[in-house]
Amino acid sequence: MKIMSGNSNLPLARAVAAYLELPLTDASVRRFADEEIFVEIHENVRGEDVFVVQPTSYPANDNLMELLICIDALRRASARRITAVVPYFGYARQDRKPGPRTPISAKLVANLMTEAGADRVLSVDLHAGQIQGFFDIPTDNLFAAPVMAADIQARYGEESLMVVSPDVGGVVRARALAKRLDNAPLAIVDKRRDRPGQSEVMNIIGDVKGRACILIDDIIDSGGTLCNAAQALMDQGAASVTAYITHGVLSGAAVSRVNNSALKELVITDSIQATEAAQQSDRIRILTIAPLLGEAIRRIADESSVSSLFD
Repeated sequence: MKIMSGNSNLPLARAVAAYLELPLTDASVRRFADEEIFVEIHENVRGEDVFVVQPTSYPANDNLMELLICIDALRRASARRITAVVPYFGYARQDRKPGPRTPISAKLVANLMTEAGADRVLSVDLHAGQIQGFFDIPTDNLFAAPVMAADIQARYGEESLMVVSPDVGGVVRARALAKRLDNAPLAIVDKRRDRPGQSEVMNIIGDVKGRACILIDDIIDSGGTLCNAAQALMDQGAASVTAYITHGVLSGAAVSRVNNSALKELVITDSIQATEAAQQSDRIRILTIAPLLGEAIRRIADESSVSSLFD
């Protein structure tokens, strides 16, 4: 088994390799003067089971091309099996046709990865579960909920908790977390979105008065929805609002928006390498998913159960 990394999230790849007590594969992923990507593997990978750790976060297109070229290089170097470890799957929000003459880009990306030579895919908290069906190769979708639940129990276990979904579509995810938190009660934020990137909170379904609210979602991008939801919960009498989000995209002015919001704390995982602004914010904390990814990789290599990780 070998662990290889692109440039998207080297700290996470190193942490995964350290968990597995393996060195990262000696390879260079660099650019020519015109920004073409060039990959060179400096050690023998013939017949090896290789895992390429490369989230396709910002800049999404560059990181996606790095992943595809890494896979192609490994395939041509006769690797026995190539697993694309994509903690954050870019383009996942384009998983359906929202209107006429629009693409399903998540399916296109799945096709590209398969055609490049990936034999299987490992991801974390896919935006939509059906994306697994876009691949014609084995796909494992890990959940960050156990890592988050352990952190919530350690920090807020003595408080009167309520898990909150920021929209109706996230109820299944929120219910799964609530179940891990000794069947904590559930609330839902009912919102109306007028245009992409903007949302207006309309109503809170559930009694949150005096509760320590835990907002749970898979992606925070601009942060508008989350900050509006936090303010609405506080207006309804919540004792505090903490957000646990798997993928901290945090584009544009998202960090300053979080810093000036009603959120007590925003907790994100290191599926995406945090920006300097996010790392310096005293309102944002980062949980590592390296042990989760490392254990899943070990089980895939050993041909043992991955799903039992979440029992």
